[in-house]
Amino acid sequence: MATETESTEGIFGSNDIARQERIEQLRRGVLSFTENKLSVVGLAMIVALVLAAIFAPVIAPYPEDAGAGVNFDRASQPPSLDHPMGTDTTGRDIFSRVLFGARLSLLMGVIVLSIAISIGVTLGLVAGYLGGTTNVVIMRTTDIFLAIPPTLLAMAVVAATGASLFNVMVAIAFSWWSWYARLVQGEVLSIKEDEFVESSRALGSGWFRTTFKEILPNVVSPITVKATLDMGFVILVGAGLSFLGLGAQPPTPTWGAMIAQGRNYVTSYWWIAVFPGLAISFAVLGFNFIGDGLRDVLDVEVN
Repeated sequence: MATETESTEGIFGSNDIARQERIEQLRRGVLSFTENKLSVVGLAMIVALVLAAIFAPVIAPYPEDAGAGVNFDRASQPPSLDHPMGTDTTGRDIFSRVLFGARLSLLMGVIVLSIAISIGVTLGLVAGYLGGTTNVVIMRTTDIFLAIPPTLLAMAVVAATGASLFNVMVAIAFSWWSWYARLVQGEVLSIKEDEFVESSRALGSGWFRTTFKEILPNVVSPITVKATLDMGFVILVGAGLSFLGLGAQPPTPTWGAMIAQGRNYVTSYWWIAVFPGLAISFAVLGFNFIGDGLRDVLDVEVN
C-alpha cells in the first residue's frame, strides 16, 4: 500500500513539475516577445484591425455605403470630420468601406491558410515519414507548384473558375500549400530518427499515430511562425487579384477593388486609392512584425 501511495505521489509530483516548467516557459516566451518593441506594435496593430473588422457595422459612420449606395451630392469629397477618408466618385464613405473591407481580407487570410496548412502539413508529414517513392512523388509535385509564382497560378485558377471571393480563396490556397509541404517535410526528416519517435515505433504505434501524435506537435512552432508571416502576404495577393478584377465583384468593398477604382483619379482625388492602400500596408506590416517576434521567441527559421 505504501508503495502504491508513493508511486501515486510521484506521478502527481512529476505532473506538477511539468506544469510549472510549461508555465515558466510560457512566461519567458511572453517576456521575450514583449521585449521586441516592433512585435508589440504589430500585435496592437492586428488587434485593432480585428476589432475594427468585428465591429465594422458599429464603428462605420455610414454602414450602408458598404453596398451599392449612390450619393452624388457628396461625391469625391476630400477627407473631413464627416468623412475621415473622404468619399469616392459615387459618394460612398471610404472609411466605412475600408472597415468592411478589413472583414473580407481577414476572412480570406484565415480560410486560405486553413486550407493550405491542412493540405501542405498532411502531405509534408506523409512524405517525410514514409520516404521512398511516396516522398519522391509528393516532393516533385510540390516542386512543380513552387516553381510557379503564387499570383500567376491563382490568376490561372480564377480565370478558369470565374471571378468571385470564394474562387479567389480557393485559388490562393491551391497555390500556397506547397510551401507548408516543403517546410514540414524538412522538419520531419530532421526529427523522425529521434528517440521519442523510435520509442513510439517500439511500442507498436503505426505510422499514422506516430506521425500525427508524436511528430506533428514538434513542428507546430515553424508552422505557426510561417502562417503568421504568410497572413499579410495572402492579404496582399488577394488585394492584387481584386485590383485586377478577379476577386469579389462590385459593390463588395475589397481593398484591391477600391484601389483599382481610384487609380484613375490619383492626381485629383488621391484619397480614393491612398487610404485602401494604407490599410493593406497596415495589415501586412502588423502580421510581419508579429511573425518576426514569434520567430525570435520560438527560435525557428522559416523561408
